[in-house]
Amino acid sequence: MLLSLVLHTYSMRYLLPSVLLLGSAPTYMLAWTLWRVLSALLPARLYQRVDDRLYCVYQNMVLFFFENYTGVQILLYGDLPKNKENVIYLANHQSTVDWIVADMLAARQDALGHVRYVLKDGLKWLPLYGFYFAQHGGIYVKRSAKFNDKEMRSKLQSYVNAGTPMYLVIFPEGTRYNATYTKLLSASQAFAAQRGLAVLKHVLTPRIKATHVAFDSMKSHLDAIYDVTVVYEGNEKNSGKYSNPPSMTEFLCKQCPRLHIHFDRIDRKEVPEEQEHMKKWLHERFEIKDKLLVEFYDSPDPERRNKFPGKRVHSRLSVNKTLPSVLILGSLTAAMLMTESGRKLYMGTWLYGTLLGCLWFVIKA
Repeated sequence: MLLSLVLHTYSMRYLLPSVLLLGSAPTYMLAWTLWRVLSALLPARLYQRVDDRLYCVYQNMVLFFFENYTGVQILLYGDLPKNKENVIYLANHQSTVDWIVADMLAARQDALGHVRYVLKDGLKWLPLYGFYFAQHGGIYVKRSAKFNDKEMRSKLQSYVNAGTPMYLVIFPEGTRYNATYTKLLSASQAFAAQRGLAVLKHVLTPRIKATHVAFDSMKSHLDAIYDVTVVYEGNEKNSGKYSNPPSMTEFLCKQCPRLHIHFDRIDRKEVPEEQEHMKKWLHERFEIKDKLLVEFYDSPDPERRNKFPGKRVHSRLSVNKTLPSVLILGSLTAAMLMTESGRKLYMGTWLYGTLLGCLWFVIKA
């Protein structure tokens, strides 16, 4: 019974992060709404600068839990630039934690506030978050024939015209890779084979539309492409096995002791602009990813297995950088919940903020 209690307690490690991360969402939305109203007559760049700072506060709280709380060891391969840049971030997609990994790298460049995502369209209906991500520069896209490149191009061009700092995160596979989803993997491999492309084992065949539109719209604004390959190391390392990539809950329950991140910076001038040439280039980048992952998991040389090639650095994010955000948002939320009027405002923000956000998307459509 005692062992069962211990195991149950361990499995509940995600409760504290979940309560604070979700519980502080109305507090954050109220702060953002207040700033949005106050800045209505101010220059757009000033609004954007403060919005980026607010976003940085919230995401630093996220990173406190996903880095400091979990104690995950982050092993970084490659030279991550210290200075902020306007970039497109391309990565393999295995887990919902992949979004947090992009934040991890951006935080190490002091560019956390500049992170903006290309998201699948269904996520816009998320309570509060769906609406805010769009306001912060996120772009919702539909797949295949429903992809609206004009809408995406127009939004990105408006950011370029405004000089908005961009750390645009795209997952070109379009959906998460999982080795157990054999039908999805087989369809992806068949698609590549039919078009004379290399068949990939540990990643899906990348889609070109969002990446090409992003690059074509922002090329005058960009400094580089960040090509990132991620491996979540499971708890079974001693047996030579790796678990499926963790969900956010599993990650917060410390089921990923090590995170391997291979980073490659590609100068904007090295990327072909024409769509067909870029399609070939993007597939070649995913071939490189696949080879890295094949060697990581299956190298016949034990010395080369379970790591990426090259020098690796154990990268730590100081708790001094993330804890203040937890204290600020946690304290403001607690103070709001201590009074009856505060609780009504809090619940009203959840309810009416969600409804108004959904209505905004319906009207825009």
